[in-house]
Amino acid sequence: MQTHMRQEINEIPEAVARLLERSSADLAAAGRALRERDPAFLVTIARGSSDHAATFIKYAIELTTGRPVASLGPSLASIYHAPMKLQGGAAIAISQSGKSPDIVAMAKSATDAGALSIALTNTPQSAIAGACAHAIDIQAGPELAVAATKSYVNSIVAGLAVLAEWTDDQGLREALRALPLFCERAVALEWSDLAGQLGDADSLFMLGRGPALAIASEAALKFKETSNMHAEAYSSAEVLHGPVALVDYRFPIVAFAARDAAEGSVVEIVDGLVDKGALAFATSTNARKTTALPFIATGHPLTDALCLILPFYGFVEAWSRTRGFNPDAPAALKKVTETR
Repeated sequence: MQTHMRQEINEIPEAVARLLERSSADLAAAGRALRERDPAFLVTIARGSSDHAATFIKYAIELTTGRPVASLGPSLASIYHAPMKLQGGAAIAISQSGKSPDIVAMAKSATDAGALSIALTNTPQSAIAGACAHAIDIQAGPELAVAATKSYVNSIVAGLAVLAEWTDDQGLREALRALPLFCERAVALEWSDLAGQLGDADSLFMLGRGPALAIASEAALKFKETSNMHAEAYSSAEVLHGPVALVDYRFPIVAFAARDAAEGSVVEIVDGLVDKGALAFATSTNARKTTALPFIATGHPLTDALCLILPFYGFVEAWSRTRGFNPDAPAALKKVTETR
């Protein structure tokens, strides 16, 4: 019998298609509002997997519009009660449940501070929706496994769809329309080489750059959640500024490289880590010394990066089971974490 996590991974292509169809009016309305506001900057409000989705959206916005995007610590509102000055800006709050008190408090604070606020949530009748000017149902459907999969992907898709409407980016619109099919292909990929060589490793690095750094961050979290395995995500450039000291013989490294301007740099760095003895894998065919992992090239750098998480999800669900864990119910975790 399949785990809930595996079932939900398989449902991602359908969930993406459902979001683009059923929430199209709300996505368009949020995009128009951003176009009318023409924000000088944006802020994001999220935790956990939702924060990794926010990081992906941050890079997408900065690369596409040139507007800076910063992450706000929710404790600014819930603990410190610090007034913010966000006039002329916009805020994107992401929460699967829509009810974590600190996220809701920060979203309301951003709205009250003058930001054009947009909520991305899997629970449309939730506090986060009421705290923001625009609320978008990400349409992921019920997610029973503790580890988020569908809601992570659909949060990013919702952000990209709003971005496409905001900037009237026809190329991104077309890439999103094609995304369910690419997701279906990506879900079917197997990372058997990675599974076969990790062995008894108890720690590893996940590398990326640009939007793929958000994928690496999500992958590192999933290793911790599902397999009690220590994993840390770094920019492929940042890893050279200290963390590289930990890399020795057969230290595992997974590099998430999309078909974008950063691919060459990521591959060059991970190949260099092989020279230090690392057991390295990369989602690229351009590496000379690193084991290539299967990926789906979508023809657009943003959706290409997003699809990298899908075969990883399948891998880590199976890896968790082989190590004797239940990926549906990680120790000491629950589906909805309410922080203040």
